Amino acid sequence: MLKLKAMRRRYRWRQLHSIKELRTNPNSYPSKKTLTQRRHNDKPRPVGDSDIKQWNMTISYYMRNSQLDSALHFFNLMPRRSSVSYNAMISGYLMNGRFDLARNLFDEMPERDLVSWNVLISGCVRNNNLAAARELFEEMPERDVVSWNAMLSGYAQNGCIDEARKIFDRMPCKNSISWNALLATYVQNGKMEEACRLFESKLDWDLVSWNCLMGGFVKKKMLVDARRVFDRIPLRDKISWNTIITGYAQNGEIEEARRLFNESPVRDVFTWTAMVSGLVQNGLVDEARETFDQMPQKNAVSWNAMIAGFVQCKRMDMARKLFDKMPFRDVTTWNTMITGYAQSGETAHARDFFDRMPQRDPVSWAAMIAGYAQSGYSEEALRLFVDMKRDGVRLNRSSFACALSTCAHIAALELGMQLHGRLVKAGYESGSFVGNAVLLMYCKCGGIEEACSAFEEITEKDIVSWNTMIAGYARHGFGKEALKIFESMKAAGVKPNDTTMVGVLSACSHAGLVDRGMEYFYLMNQDYGITANSRHYTCMVDLLGRAGRLDEAQKFIRNMPFEPDAATWGALLGASRIHGNTKLAEMAAELIFEMEPENAGMYVLLSNLYAASGRWADVSKIRLKMRDTGVKKIPGCSWLEVQNKIHTFSVGDSCHPDRDKIYAYLEELDLKMKREGYVSSIKLILHDVDEEEKEHMLKYHSEKLAVAYGILSIPAGRPIRVIKNLRVCEDCHNAIKYISKIVGRLIILRDSNRFHHFREGSCSCGDYW
Repeated sequence: MLKLKAMRRRYRWRQLHSIKELRTNPNSYPSKKTLTQRRHNDKPRPVGDSDIKQWNMTISYYMRNSQLDSALHFFNLMPRRSSVSYNAMISGYLMNGRFDLARNLFDEMPERDLVSWNVLISGCVRNNNLAAARELFEEMPERDVVSWNAMLSGYAQNGCIDEARKIFDRMPCKNSISWNALLATYVQNGKMEEACRLFESKLDWDLVSWNCLMGGFVKKKMLVDARRVFDRIPLRDKISWNTIITGYAQNGEIEEARRLFNESPVRDVFTWTAMVSGLVQNGLVDEARETFDQMPQKNAVSWNAMIAGFVQCKRMDMARKLFDKMPFRDVTTWNTMITGYAQSGETAHARDFFDRMPQRDPVSWAAMIAGYAQSGYSEEALRLFVDMKRDGVRLNRSSFACALSTCAHIAALELGMQLHGRLVKAGYESGSFVGNAVLLMYCKCGGIEEACSAFEEITEKDIVSWNTMIAGYARHGFGKEALKIFESMKAAGVKPNDTTMVGVLSACSHAGLVDRGMEYFYLMNQDYGITANSRHYTCMVDLLGRAGRLDEAQKFIRNMPFEPDAATWGALLGASRIHGNTKLAEMAAELIFEMEPENAGMYVLLSNLYAASGRWADVSKIRLKMRDTGVKKIPGCSWLEVQNKIHTFSVGDSCHPDRDKIYAYLEELDLKMKREGYVSSIKLILHDVDEEEKEHMLKYHSEKLAVAYGILSIPAGRPIRVIKNLRVCEDCHNAIKYISKIVGRLIILRDSNRFHHFREGSCSCGDYW
């Protein structure tokens, strides 16, 4: 007997010593061989409850530190296991996202207790596997309030309001957690009427519940109701005061927010920060700074709110001073500065901050990519996106949206399609935010069929989705398809807005649907409550002008309820050029020059009209006027994407490595085109030179060079997509029609105004551009 007791003491000492050693040095646990030897040498050895507890503590330690193999190693070595041992392992697996291992061990348990069931159900809920959680829940031999609350919380967190209510109503016994979970479900999903009914059905709510209900009203901007709840709270805490102050401040009621701020019995750093943030959001940055300086204590949120205020009003010098003074900077601080510099066009400063920040998150990358994209540095934006992927940074929705926007800007369809593929793998494709970015990318890259597919894949279409698809069809010249989408939009119960109607009128203009356009214009106020603005009037002037109804277009301008802007007169000037009305064009141009003296495009339009009429003296006057006012004509250039690389061409380009092959092929095409009946539009040349020289100048326009290179480089059967920064000239438009027929290829050209789909010798615009 004495010998057996001594063995027990020795065993217990070794166990305790092992646990202490593991806590101080987790890597020093004995090997499997050593433990086996010890077990062999010490047999027989009874194991008490305290010994099992020590083993369980070791398992929990390893699980908390994500050392799953070590935890399993100790679990397998245990002389005897209790249900707590199994539960520690199952809980640890779930904590580390290994639901499969947790379920396998649960199924192997010799005897399950209520805790085991609850642990696994809670794990399913945390992993958003509600179906598995519900299956386990229905299989339980017995349930307690924890079981019911786990299922209720699962449905609540996933927005399954009806299922959460059904579980709540079935509960045989409810506690405060049950009531608060259902209340929070209603509040988080904006169901404030249901939340109020639930709240009024019970009297003894705790303070957390009062604050939750009030916060829901604040989030919905229902300040009267929020204030009513605030006034009824039996005993308010700092959260109550901070919530109502934030509500008033964020919704522009600064005076009431300030009054409550002054009444607040206890102000903590959050109360002060709420006031600073409210002042910033209402543009009162100087007052916000005064309040900020009075704060007895500041945290990172306070500093970030104040820096964001200066960033929002473009006062980057003040933002930088605060940044330099800030005693502790987090990633949000750096991101705010990067965003501020990027939005101000100071990409060099933004990149400097980006390179210096100690730690980046996906928002940092997205902000820098967006900065490059918005400043026109498309290649840098895409290069940074590639770097982001290479560094293993998790791509978020903003990163994808910025990269897709960049692809749209430079019409990099192949890269855009690759991004779309990665986006689908990441599980972001169905949401409207990223879905709209994909849709816009396809529309702007000339992939209207792909855009239509992307549009159908958006599960919850918002107004932006519908407007993008309508505008996409309009720019591609498919006016009737755009109007079909518009009718589907109305049938889906989505109310059109002013942007919708701009797209609809533009579709009518590009497709020459004058009567339909007039009907939509005059009914949009009556049917949809939309008051016509300058953009709608400009679309109507464009619609009438393109159709040759210039007198009606002028009358439309005269009857506008406000002064026409340069865009409206520009539409009239463009129509006058198409129909050769020099007098009307001159009148429109003079008005544009008064409003926008640096608008190079309008000078060029008028100059083209003079050149077409042979008025070379007037062409010279336009050039002189441009020189005197410092206006420079934007050089025309065209580009296309081949194997993920952008190839850019200018008129008479001699820099491309394949220039000799391109020019030789153009000469070959020119002979074939002339045999088909093509004649150069030499009247468009703005130089008073002989006809042969004019023909030579037209032959090597940038869009022709790009089309020729596309034919040579892109495999047959695939569309050739070319982008031009200016409006396509009449001669190139005519020539590409002939080329599309000769080579039997679909050529899609995006100019500054619209898309042209050239196929079998005709264009989707019907020569109406």
